[in-house]
Amino acid sequence: MNLPPLIMLRAFEAVARMGSMRKAADDIGVSHTVVSRHVRNLEHWMNLKLVTATPRGVVLTPQGETLFASVSRAFRIIANTTAELRPASPRSGLSIWCMPGLATRWMTPRLSEIEGAMGGVEISLRAIDRMPDFAAREADLMIGFGRFDALPAGAKPLVLPRMFPVASPQWIARSGMPKDLAALAQAPLIHEESRQQWTDWFDAMGIKLQGELRGPRLWDANLGFDAALAGQGVALVTRLTAGTEIEGGRLVEILQSAVHLGGYYLLIAPQRIGDPALVRFEQWLEMHLSAP
Repeated sequence: MNLPPLIMLRAFEAVARMGSMRKAADDIGVSHTVVSRHVRNLEHWMNLKLVTATPRGVVLTPQGETLFASVSRAFRIIANTTAELRPASPRSGLSIWCMPGLATRWMTPRLSEIEGAMGGVEISLRAIDRMPDFAAREADLMIGFGRFDALPAGAKPLVLPRMFPVASPQWIARSGMPKDLAALAQAPLIHEESRQQWTDWFDAMGIKLQGELRGPRLWDANLGFDAALAGQGVALVTRLTAGTEIEGGRLVEILQSAVHLGGYYLLIAPQRIGDPALVRFEQWLEMHLSAP
């Protein structure tokens, strides 16, 4: 059987699933350069172009899409089989991985409510933006964020929140309220990993940017949120993550917009699909996670 080395396929699958070399490296626990080398070696082995780097991350070629469909299906089969064969161990808790902004700003204040709804099941919550290794039982479920037309296999869409700009009253008093989108584009904008999210937001608002956007890159939604609270610039948020601060007057929405850049989804470990505890948690999410 003429198969490419598994280590190359593992790196390629992670890149295709995460959409980023860096995130793929974090996901499988190696360096960015190692992942990149494995993908290049796989392309050389197959004599095919599988991925293309773009400003928005890694995009699969048609050949890459075909390979990813087969590889991800094979890895899921392996994960399910190993989960079935491993000796069962008592599980009374629920290990949740969740995007940092939602985990910190929305889920953490509701932990006691979640535990009550779960009948006393012990909750373990980790704020993280990479996919867990379900086969290694890193987590029982993941609440991720992405475009609903490109979700991981088996993921269930939860909510598609509106994304809008906010700043602190102190920043507005010092810098003035931007009167229009052109003025907003000239303000110090708070970015996460890249400037792409703000670029996509302006694009959705029908604005063609004329130059580079300003502002720091902080790599984490929580850091950006705290920077906005501290008067360092304008951040993109949702009501789920910033509702309390907006209602309390600590953040102010800037301009009016109705932009949706993606949504939260639920992905359950294959070995725990149908588990009563997971079913109760999914029902709780559907009841409380709304998109104002």
